[in-house]
This record gives sequence, structure tokens and C-alpha cells, in this order.
Amino acid sequence: MDTIWMPQVDPAVKPKYKAVVHAIREAVDAGVLGQGDKLPPVRELGWKLQMTPGTVARAYTVLTDEGVLVAEVGRGTFVADVAPPEPPLNLMEMDVIEHLTGGDNYNVNLFSPHLPNGGQSALIRSLMAQIANDPPSGVMHYPSRRGAQPAREAMRHWVRNIDLGPLRESDIVLSHGGQNAIMLIFQAILKGRRPVIFLEELCYPGFRRVAAALRAEVVPVAMDKDGMCPLALAAAAERYPEGQIICTSPEVHSPTCGFSPLARREQIVEVARRYDLQIVEDDCYRIGAAQASSYRKLAPERGWYITSLSKSITPALRIGCAIGPREMTPALHRAAEHGFFGLATPISDLAAVLLTHPRLDAIMARTRDGVADYVRAAVNRLGVYDLRWREDVPFVWLNLPDGWRASAFCRAAETRGVRVRAAEEFAARHAQTPHAVRMAINAGVSLKSFDAAMGRLRDLLDNPSEEIGV
Repeated sequence: MDTIWMPQVDPAVKPKYKAVVHAIREAVDAGVLGQGDKLPPVRELGWKLQMTPGTVARAYTVLTDEGVLVAEVGRGTFVADVAPPEPPLNLMEMDVIEHLTGGDNYNVNLFSPHLPNGGQSALIRSLMAQIANDPPSGVMHYPSRRGAQPAREAMRHWVRNIDLGPLRESDIVLSHGGQNAIMLIFQAILKGRRPVIFLEELCYPGFRRVAAALRAEVVPVAMDKDGMCPLALAAAAERYPEGQIICTSPEVHSPTCGFSPLARREQIVEVARRYDLQIVEDDCYRIGAAQASSYRKLAPERGWYITSLSKSITPALRIGCAIGPREMTPALHRAAEHGFFGLATPISDLAAVLLTHPRLDAIMARTRDGVADYVRAAVNRLGVYDLRWREDVPFVWLNLPDGWRASAFCRAAETRGVRVRAAEEFAARHAQTPHAVRMAINAGVSLKSFDAAMGRLRDLLDNPSEEIGV
């Protein structure tokens, strides 16, 4: 029900929002405000208390996060019926993920990672409701660079533990996920009629798709366990003087789970400087701590960095960023603003509060723990074979036993209700590819269903049919 209640704010409590929090909490504890009572709108209460709407909104946000209040889009803010419990540490067997294939399933799709829910779903819903009630950027204006400044500051906070070199919020360009960030960087760099891009011989397919859209030629470069081979890169650069960009994923190589140590990165930088190549680093798959300095730190005049929320929080929001050499930042901003003006203002408002939220680190830790549970299930079943894996990477890479072709294995696995991706999906069209498959972690199905799927793949490997080489 509506209420005419007004808080008795103690002027001695500072800052002001904490005084409002204290007054509301006391009223709820004393029964002055009961379950379902509606609080005054933010602007109305701010006017009556002679405070800014932002101060009152911050107090409401604190109490909503604590479960004392609940925000309902289009209706207002109410005293919650009950405070929601903190998410348990082990979320893997709970039906907490909204997904078409949630729960126990025979059919398991392992094409793309689907993250465990460590509590981010409830947090995002809560923050979206608050923003809908009183969006800081409003809902009647075009996005602007100035309006997105809080979101860029939040993104800088989110990447604070990555060795990116000196970083200002103005160096960050927000994007619609990692794929859009690749497009922005390519648009900022590429010139000439037929530019050339150097890729690892197995790599994220999105690099090739953006290159095709921009009419650039892609040249695969041989790789080993440490990533792109410097000698092979130098040979390719000699052969293709039109080369302009090196694309690489040094922290988590997709699809092989590989990692490029610092010494290899320094060798790649040496080649890049010799042939005047830009280095684009895709860091979207890492959900654990970074293990070495980024290319932007190692080669600040030519290092570019891409990340997104897709593999660590959720892919649904399509929030990512691109960061380049400082002298190229204006071109990167222009690519975004000329292409789509900027992120939708409610999304940038959400990014500003989500990426700095005090509960986010714990939520991401629970998500990583959940990924590790699924990875261990895969290792327990398939570890007797040549399986590449890391507990903080949301996929595994299986080099198939002699006799198997990747295409035949994928078809056989699908008849057993499991869909996996063959190595050739990560390679150029005419490239020679290993007989291997990538299997993403899909926490959209229960751990029980995932483990059963791994068991069916193990049985397939242990008992191959006569047509495994077809």
C-alpha cells in the first residue's frame, strides 16, 4: 500500500545517504513500515528532505541490495516481504539458471560457454529495476561521450588488476561486446584497398568474420603450445607487406586452452616493431587472474586490448570495451560514435553500477568455482585422453585418438545427444587442421546432465565404430 511516512533523518550521520538508510532501516525494524509498504518516490523524498535525488536513490540502492526493500519497475519501491538469502556457495545442482535446456537433459549443447549463476542474475535484475525507476542518464537523449563517463570509469575499475600500462577512463571505448570491439579496432587501424591481417592458425572465428566484412585478407600463422610462432610471423610479414594487424589471444587461447608466456609475447612485439604491425589482444575468455603483461603494456605504441562481460558475468548485456594506443584513441572513439553513437544510456548506466558493485567480486568467484566443477567433471571422464584444460577456462580441448576424424566424431557425438565443435571451425577454409574438438562448459544444464554427457563421449572414444575415419 502507499504510505505517507517520512523518515526522521539524523543530521549528525554522514554522509547523508547513510542517514536515510539508517532511518528507513529503523522504521522497518520498529514496524512503522510494514511488508509491502510503498516508499515515497526518489525525487519527492529528496525534495522534502532537501537532498538530491541521487542521495536518496543511493540509500534505496543500499537497502535493496540488503533485501530490506524491493524495486518494481513502473510501480515504485516497497518494503520487501522477506530478505532474500545469500546465494549458496554450490549453485551447480540448483535450477537457478534461466535457460531453455536447464535442469536434467539428455541433449547437451557444448558449442558456446554458458556460465553458472553465482548470483549475477539477481543482482542485474535488482540494478535494472533501480535504473528503470530513476535512470541517471534519462531516457530522452542520445548517448554521448560525456554521459558514458561513469561507465568508462567503472570499466577502468573492472580491469584494474590487468597490467595494461597507464590507463585513463578516456582511453576506454565501450562496445557491444567483444565482437563489436574487434570491429571498432579494425576500422580504426585498417587502410588501403586490400589490407592483410595475421591470425593464429587456430583462432576465434570472429576475427575472420570482421576481416571479411571489411574486405581484408587473413593469413594464418603457425603456432605451437606457446601461441603464434615468431619466426612464422616474420616470414608471413615478409611475404605480405600489406600486413597491418596481428590478432592473438595470449591469456586464454581459443580453442586450445593455450597460454603465451611473457618471453613469447616479447618476441611477438619484436617482430611487430620490425614490420610495423599493430597487435590486437583478445582477452574475452579469461575468467581467472591475468598471468602476464598485456601487449598494450609491452608495446604501448601498437598494443590494443579487448575484453567483455560475456565469459565472466553474462553475455546477455553485450557490454565490452576496446583500448588502444593513446595516440589512436580519437580514431577508436570516432569508430564507435560514427557507427552507433554509443551504448544505449540505460545499458551504460547499468555498467556504471554493476562493474563497481561491492558484491561483484564474490559473485564472480562463485562463477569461477562453478566453471571449475564442470571442468573437473570433463577431466574425470576424458582425462585419460589428450585433453587440454584449465579450471578457470570455460571450455576444454580434446585431441582425438588416432583414427578419428573431427567431423566423424562430431556426428557420432550428436547421435548421443552431445554437440561439440570441430577444429576446422576455428581455422581458415583451406587450412590443415588437427583432428580435435572444443567442448564448452554449459552450466545451463545440471552438473549431473553434463557429467552424463561426458560419460557418453568417453564411451564413444573407448568403443569407436568402424566408420570413425569417414
